[in-house]
Amino acid sequence: MFILILILNIWNENLSTFLVTYELTLSTAKTLAKLNPNMTFIYVSGSGTDSTESGRTIWARTENELLRLPFKSAYMFRPGLIIPTNGVKSKTKLYQLMYDVMKPFNPLLKRFGSVITSEQLGRAMVRVGKDGYSNSIVESSDLKKIAK
Repeated sequence: MFILILILNIWNENLSTFLVTYELTLSTAKTLAKLNPNMTFIYVSGSGTDSTESGRTIWARTENELLRLPFKSAYMFRPGLIIPTNGVKSKTKLYQLMYDVMKPFNPLLKRFGSVITSEQLGRAMVRVGKDGYSNSIVESSDLKKIAK
C-alpha cells in the first residue's frame, strides 16, 4: 500500500510539473502567437537543459516546441542560480532559508558563470526583448554579459 501511494505521489508530482511546465506554457504561447506573431517570446527554463531532450526532458521539449511557434523571435533563457536582489523575498520558506544562509557567500557566488541576480536577469530580458540576440538559447554567462 505504501509503495503504491508513493508511486502515485511521484506520478502526480511529475504530472503537475508536466502540466505547468509544458502544457500551460505551450497553451499560452500558442494563443499569443496567434494573437500577435510579431512579438518576441522569452521563456526561462534552467541551466543544464539539453535541447536533444535526453536530459531535462520537460524543459527541453518545452523549449523546442516554443522555438517552432511562429513568433518574430523566441529566446530560451537558461539561468543557473538566481540570487534575489532589492529586498525581494521568496514566498517559499525553504528557498528563503537557502537564500538567507547563502547571503554571506553571494559576492563569491556572483563570480561563477551560472549564478545571476534577479536584477541582471530582468535587464537581460528587457535588452533581448528590445534588441534581440544572436542565439535563441541564452545561457547564464550570456545573460550576465547582456545585462551589463
